Formats: sequence, structure tokens, C-alpha cells
Amino acid sequence: MTLTLDLARKLADLCLDRAAGMNLKPLTVAVLDASGHLKVLLRQDGTSLLRSEIAQGKARGAIGMGLGSRALYTRAQEQPFFIQAMNTIAGGSLVPVPGGVLIRKDGEIIGAVGITGDTSDNDEACAVAAIEALGLQADAG
Repeated sequence: MTLTLDLARKLADLCLDRAAGMNLKPLTVAVLDASGHLKVLLRQDGTSLLRSEIAQGKARGAIGMGLGSRALYTRAQEQPFFIQAMNTIAGGSLVPVPGGVLIRKDGEIIGAVGITGDTSDNDEACAVAAIEALGLQADAG
């Protein structure tokens, strides 16, 4: 299964629907395919300047390392030099904090959702809820 544009749009919309139900701050949602290419980017009104890069960085880190960004956050605490090296290799584009969630179908990674704008835990909760609402597996790490 590949991550189609239609599926990516549905995921992004579901993330924002969940955020509205939780009364969260304005979010930015990035959906990347399994190759790390951007499929959809949605920015709610009122988001700050760097949110697009942060959302993509959370998702890119998950895709690049094959781990949800919560696991990358833990690894950054335990092995900061390793994550620093990976971020250097990635041109500084990884954001190792919760909110980057792998999308799996039958165990296979088909993409990732990255969200930023509220707390990292709330960002992650929106991604997980959206992914699971479509019958896919969310891997937050």
C-alpha cells in the first residue's frame, strides 16, 4: 500500500478535527510518504513562522530513523551525540520530540505524520487518533 494524496489529505483533516475537539492551539500538520516526500501540509490560522519546518522535521525524523519521534526523543536524552550526528547527516532537518508518528499498514511503513503547535504530547495524540481512525497502525515510538 502506498500513501496516496487522498489518504494524506484525510489524515491531515482528521488531525485538525481531533485538535478542534481537544481545543488545542493552532496546529501545523505535515504528512510525508515512505520516501520522506511531503504529500500534504496544512497550517491553521495563527501558527508561528517555523511550524511548517518543525512539523516536517518531526515526520522526517520518524521516516529517516524508522522510529516514532517519541523514541527519538528518548534516544536524544540517552545518546545525544548520536542524534546530533544523525541531525547533521540530515542537514539539521530532524526534530526529535514527540509529534512525529509513523503510519503503518500491515507492519509496513507507508508514511509519517508530523504535528506541531500545542504540547508535543497533544500533537502526538492528534496524529495517533487520525491514523487509527483510518484503520492504520500508529507508531509513535
